[in-house]
Amino acid sequence: MMKLQRRHKERSPVSLTPLIDMVFVVLIFFMLAGRVSAPMPFEAKPPESDQERRARNSAATVYVAVEGRLAVGQTKTTLGKLGGLVRDRRGDDGPVRVRADEDAAANRVIAVLAALRNADIRQVRLLTKPAENS
Repeated sequence: MMKLQRRHKERSPVSLTPLIDMVFVVLIFFMLAGRVSAPMPFEAKPPESDQERRARNSAATVYVAVEGRLAVGQTKTTLGKLGGLVRDRRGDDGPVRVRADEDAAANRVIAVLAALRNADIRQVRLLTKPAENS
């Protein structure tokens, strides 16, 4: 009887390159697809409200700081330039959001609202946070 020789299969090394490629593709996808919110130009903690409706996204958000500083998005501005800057940023994209600090002077917030009204911006939403029920 003749002995048959066994064939030894050579093991091919496992290549991790395709796995690493896929990880990078997924990472890049999530970096591009995920929305990272822009940081506020300065701290503006909104006042509390009993209303629980959430504000929609807006093309323009006006920030009012405690000491009265103003910004539209990341651009710091003055009260005189506010209306034009918001009109340029907003286009016809719905309401403008005003995020005023809860400790900001009421007269400053009223002046901001008046400047927006004088710039013929009629849809304005004042952002608040839900009141804590203790």
